[in-house]
Amino acid sequence: QVQLVESGGGLVQPGGSLRLSCAASGGTFGHYAVGWFRQAPGKEREEISCISSSEATTYYTDSMKGRFTISRDNAKNMVYLQMNALKPDDTAVYYCASSWSCQVPFDYWGQGTQVTVSS
Repeated sequence: QVQLVESGGGLVQPGGSLRLSCAASGGTFGHYAVGWFRQAPGKEREEISCISSSEATTYYTDSMKGRFTISRDNAKNMVYLQMNALKPDDTAVYYCASSWSCQVPFDYWGQGTQVTVSS
């Protein structure tokens, strides 16, 4: 099965930036779509963005456009989420997940990485 590991989270001040990484193993990485999600305490998980496989088409939740950017490097089996202009409301556990398409349920999930935005 595909295994995903997130990294890059931590404490950042409001207005700061972080780049999260999602490292994949197993399967053929270039054939999978990868999405980023987040979940804050007491709130439902929400999708941030997804990037497709071969064409690397990107999709964003409207509220995330402009501040967050998803990218992938298939040669390194990596997907990234660049986060800029971070706000306290961005504090959450961030997850990456994979499937064969951005339009179907995600089958494989990482363990998550904590992002805390605070002064």
